[in-house]
Amino acid sequence: IPGVVEFALSLFFCKFVAYTFIYWLPYYLGHVGFPAETAGYLSIFFDLGGIPGGVLAGIISDRLGKRGIVIYIYLALTIPSLYVYRLITEGLGASSIWVHVVLMLFLGGLVNGPYALITTAVSADLGQHASLKGSKAMMATVAGIIDGTGSVGAAAQGLVIGWLSSSCEGWDSVFDALGF
Repeated sequence: IPGVVEFALSLFFCKFVAYTFIYWLPYYLGHVGFPAETAGYLSIFFDLGGIPGGVLAGIISDRLGKRGIVIYIYLALTIPSLYVYRLITEGLGASSIWVHVVLMLFLGGLVNGPYALITTAVSADLGQHASLKGSKAMMATVAGIIDGTGSVGAAAQGLVIGWLSSSCEGWDSVFDALGF
């Protein structure tokens, strides 16, 4: 089915970045100077940004009728946003909590928008392909392939980010990998 591999790989990287922020953001915020408790609370805003990010991605893709373009634009905007986030937060440290909140909301929307779109509407669209002849079992298989590939990305981030943050150039190498 055309698109399954492409969207599965896109979800791999979306989940890689999303789970990196879910698991490593409190640690990173501690690195820039926040106390552990504050860093834990602040990291919530990355996930909260995913709510409007996913809704907006869905609305735009429904209006355009082109989910792939919406996902591409979101992901293309994510790359420079990761670098901007790193530069600003490293420079600010723990001095301006609201700047951190706004940046996390924005970045969370960019990362989690395509994630939500791929796991829902894209999987459903691909499950309607004519070659499946309306088979609900095959529709579930398509969704499973896409989400399973994404889950590999979610699992891989723990190994990759742990190794990068401790053995290379620290957080610079982590953000370089996320932008890749």
